Amino acid sequence: MKVNYTLLSVLCLCASVPLAWVFLNRRSAQPVVPVVRFATFNVAMNREQPGALLAELRSGECQQARHIAEIVQRNAVDVLLLCELDRDEATETMALFADRFLGVAQGAGLTAIEFPYRYCGATNTGKPSGLDLDRDGKNDGPGDAWGFGGFPGQYGMALLSRHPILTDRIRTFRELPWSAMPGALRPPDWYPDSVWQQMRLSSKSHWDVPLGIGPVERAQVVHVLCSHPTPPVFDGPEDRNGCRNHDEIRFWVDYLTPEKSEWIVDDAGTVGGLAADSSFVLMGDLNCDPMDGDARREALAALRSHARVFDPEPRSAGGEEQTKKQWGMNASQRGDAALDTGDFPDEHGSGPGNLRLDYVLVARAMRAHGSGVFWPLAHEVPVSLVAASDHRLVWVDVEVR
Repeated sequence: MKVNYTLLSVLCLCASVPLAWVFLNRRSAQPVVPVVRFATFNVAMNREQPGALLAELRSGECQQARHIAEIVQRNAVDVLLLCELDRDEATETMALFADRFLGVAQGAGLTAIEFPYRYCGATNTGKPSGLDLDRDGKNDGPGDAWGFGGFPGQYGMALLSRHPILTDRIRTFRELPWSAMPGALRPPDWYPDSVWQQMRLSSKSHWDVPLGIGPVERAQVVHVLCSHPTPPVFDGPEDRNGCRNHDEIRFWVDYLTPEKSEWIVDDAGTVGGLAADSSFVLMGDLNCDPMDGDARREALAALRSHARVFDPEPRSAGGEEQTKKQWGMNASQRGDAALDTGDFPDEHGSGPGNLRLDYVLVARAMRAHGSGVFWPLAHEVPVSLVAASDHRLVWVDVEVR
């Protein structure tokens, strides 16, 4: 029997078209699961005078801002927390940086990033307390502000997003009293009772900023938990900054533990922490290394080991390289240098060496696809680019479903 293979091929092709159409329709009907890149970056864009950074950005000649923007563009970030970006009351500084620097390609092969959704809430830094918090006999210095700073908004924070911010559901905890925390680490013999009852926990603020990710009709809500605790140094034997840093981090441990969050009250008067079934990404410069430097690490350890939290441990080759090159204090450190996120003085007696201070922690129920610290090897990028800040950008790719 002679078979007509040409005719048979045509018939098979015709039969396969409807089947392919069915599979195509089924695939296109399935929702696309977005992978979102979350990043935190202490950009060190703080100035000594109010309005100074704003004036630099208005001029368009701020080289530091260009380098910071290039780093963000090289990492194609979707949701970005900026720490140490001076804030003005109209939040024009944030807007100028987003529009004129991040929104403009900073080099060949780079792509501008539009961040249409933004939040830049008030912070405690530079906000006068009217109290002598640093016990220098005065009540109007930078150490007497609710958070150290020479003017309101110095060392501020800003959250930029390519996904909608659910502004009506934002929670802030800037005014939460430190004394409200059960078992708070009150610095011994430092704050009189009348001052202790007024002292605020947050040196900047704690934010819970929900994002709606995906198609509007089935958007997934992810809470971005943001903070920048005070450095655990620049104090005395009472360790008031070390105590505050610890408790600013511990706030998140309680916020993520419903049975421990009854003491938490936001600035609008709502009580409690984050619902047990909520998705979240926790980001910021926490100013606490897991193993090295001056810090009380118990709260950080509790946060990283929390049942709801996953630490992807972002890494870089550059951090490891620089630890070996700079040596000094780095020689005596115990932590993995590839996890470092900050390049600090290395000479004995003058600095802590390089540390891991910046974190992107993910809800354990979510899936992290990849992570990294932007700290390239010395030959890979110009030194001036990386040196735009003493911190490095830290990112994690998160599947949102």
